[in-house]
Amino acid sequence: MSSSTTNSGHGRVTVSTLMEMKANKEKITSLTAYDYSFAQQIDKAGVDLVLVGDSLGMVIQGRETTIPVTVDEMIYHARMVGHGLKRALLLVDMPFMSYATPELALENGGRLMKETGAQMVKLEGGEDQVETVSLLVSRNIPVCAHLGLQPQSVHRLGGYRVQGRESDVAQQMIADAHALEQAGASMLVLECVPVVLAQEITAALEIPVIGIGAGVECDGQVLVLYDMLGITMGRVPQFVKNFMEDGGAVSEALSNYVAEVRGGKFPAVEHTFQ
Repeated sequence: MSSSTTNSGHGRVTVSTLMEMKANKEKITSLTAYDYSFAQQIDKAGVDLVLVGDSLGMVIQGRETTIPVTVDEMIYHARMVGHGLKRALLLVDMPFMSYATPELALENGGRLMKETGAQMVKLEGGEDQVETVSLLVSRNIPVCAHLGLQPQSVHRLGGYRVQGRESDVAQQMIADAHALEQAGASMLVLECVPVVLAQEITAALEIPVIGIGAGVECDGQVLVLYDMLGITMGRVPQFVKNFMEDGGAVSEALSNYVAEVRGGKFPAVEHTFQ
């Protein structure tokens, strides 16, 4: 797919499209979605990648963490989102404990692909997930890895904190990224990591790196839809920009998000960690 096709909003985005976008230094735009109506709006705005995140546990169900979300709930929401997409690639989170073993991951990953129309699944973890990633990829299930702040590990981490500021942790994250790529991961999400570390990992990998609180040098950006539309109540993370602050319609806010990511204007310095 040519860059003109990608940016015009015509043609279905695939894993190969995302690889080409990285090679061509075109920014990849991504948002979460949880239902048909918002999925249609996001797709129309030209977003490349739509993530049905287990964040639905917090923004849809009112839970304190993502941990209670089930595979069946992910399938329910992902199926609705899939019905609303004509162009964007559909990525679905594997929820907590759904990939506790490689065999369980294969069973649940297969369900997510077959029952929702997803083109890729996402799981959290580093070198400890290499065997799982390799097995899924060998069975034709594309995988997006997730490093940095891993919400499913919030209790072990002691809260939602920036990851990778310490030298040993940063070096381990770099090693994890390489190991996951070598295992066959098609993409990597970096969440809440210092901008310099994110830049180093992005430059070192051949696969696209999507940032959330990881700086503008990543190959693309993702935000929780409800955060960037100002729907989330209470404190929102530093890396979030409310694209509804200037008024206007939801469609306008989505289009502005796409334009700012593609133009390298978002995230700005105030949305990143040093």
